[in-house]
Amino acid sequence: MTQSVQRWRERAGGVAASPPRDVGAALQALSDDDLLRLRALARLRARGLPGGVAWSDLLHEAVLRALEGTRRWPPGVPLLAFLAGIMRSLCNEQWRRRRREGPAPQPEDTAAAMLAGMASDADPERAYAAVEALAAVDRLFASDAVALKVIAGLTNGLGAEEVQRHYGLSAVEYDTARRRMRRALLRHGLAWAAWP
Repeated sequence: MTQSVQRWRERAGGVAASPPRDVGAALQALSDDDLLRLRALARLRARGLPGGVAWSDLLHEAVLRALEGTRRWPPGVPLLAFLAGIMRSLCNEQWRRRRREGPAPQPEDTAAAMLAGMASDADPERAYAAVEALAAVDRLFASDAVALKVIAGLTNGLGAEEVQRHYGLSAVEYDTARRRMRRALLRHGLAWAAWP
């Protein structure tokens, strides 16, 4: 055992786990069949998951947690089983969050609020286009309660800290929702630049 691995294990409180760099080497050594299995498992786990989490996001988050060392890879556990366990935990976390948050805000509420808040002298064509775009965004995130809260806050002119305080979101939840929103908007060809 090298000295760096020894030091890492000592810092980890004596837990016999693989350091993050071993995870990286094991990931690079995965065969194409193993990668296909991981993708299939992520697709299966993400199906019906609240919050609109895509299978690729689920897989990437699992790999990220393994590489960062926030989830330690126990010796003797195959890498695929280890990553599958992380994905299962992430899914359980999403379901717990959904139960804790309660029902999602109604998507059309945000578009209606925007229309009501527009000045009476606003160009009707631009106002209609804005409301239609916002309704499309609302439909895109209809199953993602946190994203809808962020959208509602931004629509009402709130800043990041105000949205977090108003809706009881942590900074991590807010930032994660913003990244998830950006990816979804780009994937669906909607302009992210319009969202501060």
